[in-house]
Amino acid sequence: MTETAERPTTPQETKGSHPKFNHVAMSVPADLLDAEGRKALLEFYGDVFGWQELPTETEDRRKLVMMAYEFGQFVFLIADKSPMECPRMDHFGMSVDTMDQLDDFLAKAKKFKERDDRVDIVEKHLDDHGVLKLTSFYVRYLLPLMIEVQHFEWVQGGEYTGTIAS
Repeated sequence: MTETAERPTTPQETKGSHPKFNHVAMSVPADLLDAEGRKALLEFYGDVFGWQELPTETEDRRKLVMMAYEFGQFVFLIADKSPMECPRMDHFGMSVDTMDQLDDFLAKAKKFKERDDRVDIVEKHLDDHGVLKLTSFYVRYLLPLMIEVQHFEWVQGGEYTGTIAS
């Protein structure tokens, strides 16, 4: 879009083939990527989300890659002397198809928190935009970024109540 082009009054999805996000990368302290740290990360993110280590990518105290459901979708962790630091609510998002999936992830995170209080959870909440009801919760464990798990419910006949940033 050029500077002189008018912006649409409502957002329009791109149809057909288009680029997709495929990974998120974070720098972390090397100690988090030792055998004990990797075990803790894989236990949480495996138990809660079903993510799996890509062992051919693992380098002790240097790198861990967790596949998120398919090979082209992953979380890439790399050791750095100056690891990523960010405010609590900085995050990346993940959407689910059903409220049952969202509730299942939240229940698993809460169950894990019962045995490890380093799990940080922001409770489930609903943002009602008229045409869209967005339910989400946030969770973090040992990593700098939280994950926002979202469920989108499109309301038949709803009216868009948000604004488009200019």
